Amino acid sequence: MSESTLDPFSYAILRVVPRVERGERFNAGVVLYCRQRAFLGAKIDLDDRRLNALAPDSPGDEVRAQLDALVRVAEGDPDCGPIARMPQSERFGWLVAPASTIIQPSEVHTGLSHDPQATLDALFTELVEPIRGDGGTR
Repeated sequence: MSESTLDPFSYAILRVVPRVERGERFNAGVVLYCRQRAFLGAKIDLDDRRLNALAPDSPGDEVRAQLDALVRVAEGDPDCGPIARMPQSERFGWLVAPASTIIQPSEVHTGLSHDPQATLDALFTELVEPIRGDGGTR
């Protein structure tokens, strides 16, 4: 498969919803799957400032641990339990399944890419990294 070949991929945004009853949320990660490239990856970053603004009593360490576990599932870390040992397509399905917990995936979006890791990095920069308030770049 040549590097210039565009392959379809699917991705979802991982959102933190600290108080589900209020529905307030912020983006904390992206998970991307490209079957043709045998790629499943997730990238996360918990913005403690945002978490404290929405739910000052929310345990940031526990939320971060949950997000880290999702990355480990995407990576197929066998120490992360039986879900992490499933095939990539099944792990992706599990990662993007609707949830009513503090971590909720968005709907699944699709696109084309010749480099899924670079696409994951670009989506993370665009959708998760906070925009600096001083007029600078992300």
